[in-house]
Formats: sequence, structure tokens, C-alpha cells
Amino acid sequence: MSDEARRAVVAALIKLAGSPDYRERVDAGRHLANFAEVGEAKEPLRGLMLDAGDTAVTRATAEALLRRQDPAGLAVVASALAAADPRHADWIHTAVLDVFGTLAGDRAAAVRACEALGRDADEGARQGTGRLTAMLAEIDPVAG
Repeated sequence: MSDEARRAVVAALIKLAGSPDYRERVDAGRHLANFAEVGEAKEPLRGLMLDAGDTAVTRATAEALLRRQDPAGLAVVASALAAADPRHADWIHTAVLDVFGTLAGDRAAAVRACEALGRDADEGARQGTGRLTAMLAEIDPVAG
């Protein structure tokens, strides 16, 4: 897909993220997560994880970002965690458990990625990365 096409998709998903219907915001979060490395997507993704209207949006967006299992997705989740209230943090934590509770190797790779992100981040991002690393550290995966 060309850069122009990718940006058009991101723009459409950002528009969908502003919908009054929580189901459309859930869809926007799930699909916009595929573009977490695109600069224009980061702030809307963060906003979806901190959605004031429905925590289903929070969980779906966080889970989609975490399933990427890459620094771009982890960085957006950590950024949201830095500003999350306890209710949103709980739903993000649930997504972390869902994604990283099965395979020890996936969890370990995510911890390493978070440690690297924490070294390169500003203070707010370091705080969020620390919270995410703590969530990952408490998981005892089912399989090696």
C-alpha cells in the first residue's frame, strides 16, 4: 500500500474514532492500531485508550496495539498508561493479561522492548513504560 493510501486510511479511521457510537470507536481502535507507527495515528490511539464514554473502546484498542508485539504498539500503550485513571488502567491491564498471559517468550520480548523504550523516552513516557513493565512482570505465562 502506498504512503498516500495509508494516510487516507488513517484519516478515515481517525474520523471514525470521533464517532458518538462506541461500536464505531471500538472498530476505529482495532483497525487504527495497525497503523501505530504512522505519526498521525498515535494521539488518536491514545485518546481511544482513554475513551471517556466506554471502556470497551479502551480494552479493544489496547489489545489490538499489544497484539502487534512491537515497539510502536507498546509505546502508544505506555503513553496512555502515563495518563490513565485507575479505571482505564485496569482495562489496559486486562488487555496486557489477555495478550501476554500465554507464552513466556512473548512476555519476555515485551519486557525487553519496554526497557528499551524507557531508556529513550521522556519522563511521561518513562512513567507509562514503567507501569506497563510492572504489569508484564507480574504475569506468569501458561506456556514457555
